[in-house]
Amino acid sequence: MPTTNTSGRRKTAVARIYLSEGNGNITVNGKDYKEYFPTLPLQYIVNQSAEVAGVAGQYDVKVNVAGGGVKGQAEAVRLAIAKAIVELDAEKKPALRAKGLMTRDDRMVERKKPGRRKARRRFQFSKR
Repeated sequence: MPTTNTSGRRKTAVARIYLSEGNGNITVNGKDYKEYFPTLPLQYIVNQSAEVAGVAGQYDVKVNVAGGGVKGQAEAVRLAIAKAIVELDAEKKPALRAKGLMTRDDRMVERKKPGRRKARRRFQFSKR
């Protein structure tokens, strides 16, 4: 089986993955994914696409991820894995779509507006 490569994005994080047949090894930026994403919720997010599709342990995944924070990076990896699984077997798409794993979450940080402390936060008003 040739290698399948896809990308996933979340906030400012971009993940490029290379999916090939194997025994379930996930390598993120040269490290094991459990070392790169040390907490269990992040590890669950990374594995979620393969678990829902029922292909956990069948593919090796090599990931290059950059930008954003660890949560955004984990969600970008999840989307990329889901897209690669669908590219290999289109019958898995309804199950992944039902869990919301095929949709890119396009929410981004709102920009700071001039004259404000943050995007919407106004300065404290004192009537003295």
